[in-house]
Amino acid sequence: MPLLEEELFPSTPGKFKIDRAHTMGRHFHRCFASTSTMFLWALFLIALTASYLSFQSFIDSGSKYLSASWGGIQWEKQVRNSAQIQRAGGMSVLVTGAAGFVGTHVSLALKKRGDGVVGLDNFNNYYDPSLKKARKSLLAKHGIFIVEGDVNDARLLTKLFDVVAFTHVMHLAAQAGVRYAMENPHSYVHSNIAGLVTLLEVCKSADPQPAIVWASSSSVYGLNEKVPFSESDRTDQPASLYAATKKAGEEITHTYNHIYGLSITGLRFFTVYGPWGRPDMAYFTFTRSILQGKPITIYRGKNRVDLARDFTFIDDIVKGCVGSLDTAGKSTGSGGKKRGPAQYRIFNLGNTSPVTVPTLVSILEKHLKMKAKRKIVDMPGNGDVPFTHANISLARRELGYKPTTDLQTGLKKFVKWYLTYYGYNHGKVVN
Repeated sequence: MPLLEEELFPSTPGKFKIDRAHTMGRHFHRCFASTSTMFLWALFLIALTASYLSFQSFIDSGSKYLSASWGGIQWEKQVRNSAQIQRAGGMSVLVTGAAGFVGTHVSLALKKRGDGVVGLDNFNNYYDPSLKKARKSLLAKHGIFIVEGDVNDARLLTKLFDVVAFTHVMHLAAQAGVRYAMENPHSYVHSNIAGLVTLLEVCKSADPQPAIVWASSSSVYGLNEKVPFSESDRTDQPASLYAATKKAGEEITHTYNHIYGLSITGLRFFTVYGPWGRPDMAYFTFTRSILQGKPITIYRGKNRVDLARDFTFIDDIVKGCVGSLDTAGKSTGSGGKKRGPAQYRIFNLGNTSPVTVPTLVSILEKHLKMKAKRKIVDMPGNGDVPFTHANISLARRELGYKPTTDLQTGLKKFVKWYLTYYGYNHGKVVN
């Protein structure tokens, strides 16, 4: 059997054979030296890569820290100043969704009467963020500071409660809109369920715990055909994912009330409208289209029945929100531990006078002095319901809630604001 070295280094016929053992050793030495060098280079490259990644991670972390929209001495000073109570017996309120439609109006009402208000908003792009920024500027003129951040950010919420011992939370941050849920369902779970739980987790651990008032929706009544809708009616047949997340919110808040002693009030809003409103709402899009000479789509229900809504003016909704804060009982827990039963309430906030959508359009035509190009189509299966109608007897009795603005008056105020805000003059944009 040939030797291993003979297989590796065969002899050359016709020539003297060299010292195979010496030759093989020399090759192994070279091979080993080469392998060692490569190994050292590999170690060097790995160390260099690791150092680069660590440095990049440090830079990224530093950038995130430097670009954070909250934190620091100046930021804390702004939060404390905004939360300062200016009246005897006043409250300090954290308003989530403060740059939103309802949030802006509620924040202004509280601040004007001397309560401390700190806002929180993520300024997402569900609709034009410039409108939210304009609302933020309006609030800033009245001394209200809005923190830019997400309600899912537990660190931010905890920090806010470390800086200010809020007595109340007005939770209005949410992903709104019935139809949009078919396009982006995860945003509803993220904001309306996960965000709510994150907020409740921070509130339950706060000491003292705040009383919480939050926005549910008339959408929870879903396919309920009994009218007017009462708080005791069934709400287990949601017609949209949005409605389902709001119903889930009611169940979740009840759980936190029961286990942790949080005082919680849920408000079922009925089609809120008015100045500084949401651009995705029908009255808003109708106004824009009429002024631009574009056709508007009006849905109708089964058997060609006109859709109807319990349109509620923003000033009336604000009264209900403030009344809920004023009558909210104290939470009974401390540091996440319940000491006794706490208040849990749900109220309808509506106008009690449903109006058909075609009538809404006619009122807008009157105030805009322009005719709409109407396109009547059957209502698609997109989560909308044919009608809403609020029974507000409970809110009237417990909160002193009494809506005073009819649709004619409310839309007149909205149109006046719209024309001013968007620079219209007799239907034409003012440059």
